[in-house]
Amino acid sequence: MTGVSAIDNPIVGFPSPDDVSRFDRAPVDLPPSPWDLGAARSRPGDLVAEGADLAPSTLIDAYSVGLFPMPIGRRRLGWFCPEERGIVPLESFHVSRSLRKSCRRYRVTLDSCFTRVMEACGDPRRDHGWINREFIDAYTTLHELGWAHSVEVWRDDELVGGVYGVRIENFFAGESMFHTATDASKVALVGLVGLLARVGVRLFDVQWTTPHLESLGAVGIDRDRYLQLLSEAQNRQRRRQTENHG
Repeated sequence: MTGVSAIDNPIVGFPSPDDVSRFDRAPVDLPPSPWDLGAARSRPGDLVAEGADLAPSTLIDAYSVGLFPMPIGRRRLGWFCPEERGIVPLESFHVSRSLRKSCRRYRVTLDSCFTRVMEACGDPRRDHGWINREFIDAYTTLHELGWAHSVEVWRDDELVGGVYGVRIENFFAGESMFHTATDASKVALVGLVGLLARVGVRLFDVQWTTPHLESLGAVGIDRDRYLQLLSEAQNRQRRRQTENHG
């Protein structure tokens, strides 16, 4: 097996220079959130808080301190900071020979239909589907503000796979992915990892590991280590700017 680097990407034409420029564009500045979710991240268990809202500033503040939201039941909003966090080290992302062949069968794009990708990820016919309209609307707003992105996989003109997530500086939080054709979600991840490597992202968070993600190189790390990596990924650029300006 081999990995994906910024110069060795099995997907022809992706990411393009325009894709890189669009993905690297600064998002819209947001006001501080009124919710202090960071105080909850040291609590035991994966579910560490309930309540708050899905406003853009709440979401970005939550991701920046290690939390992500999921609905609990029908009306409650939960915030999670897993004790064992799933991440994909970009340098050890695995691309098998068969997956490389699959990459040649599809066309890959960036941010061409973010909401459609979320809707496909939230298809109620899927097992463990939890993405509801409230989440789709909230993350579509984040996308319009430049904080959330999607990678789409196409067979001719048919959307057959995709992945979406949230970027904060050199950190990317993968949220969900889907496929309706063989290997299409894996191809979306190959494209995403190639893009993340190109722009210098340091931490690719996938929340929890699964056998599917582990086959591609995902590993579990403890919460303290994850929070350390998260801090480094968000502060690296800011530290460099401070050093350059005295």
